[in-house]
Amino acid sequence: MNQAGFITTFIQSYFISLGVLLGGALIGGIASFLTGQPVLTTIARLSSSLRIWAIVAAIGGTFDPIYQFERGIFDGQTKDIIKQILFILSALGGAQTGALLIDWFTQEFIPS
Repeated sequence: MNQAGFITTFIQSYFISLGVLLGGALIGGIASFLTGQPVLTTIARLSSSLRIWAIVAAIGGTFDPIYQFERGIFDGQTKDIIKQILFILSALGGAQTGALLIDWFTQEFIPS
């Protein structure tokens, strides 16, 4: 099985996290509209609660990153540890970008 390259996986991690956060918050906003709840408030609330799940989805959602850390520590392959840290940082960046876009869109937390 051919594994994807580092740069490809790094970029995909960013955009998967971004997509999970934006998609989940906006689709949740549609559900709040259908049930008569305040849409923009619900979107902002969902954005903050979906961040961790966007990161988990972007890095694979399995024990593979933990296995990579284990292999890096016990087998002396520090390159794997650095790669996993960069993947997690990429996912964090995607989630933060999505949350920032949602905050701009909803203007929920703008001080007066």
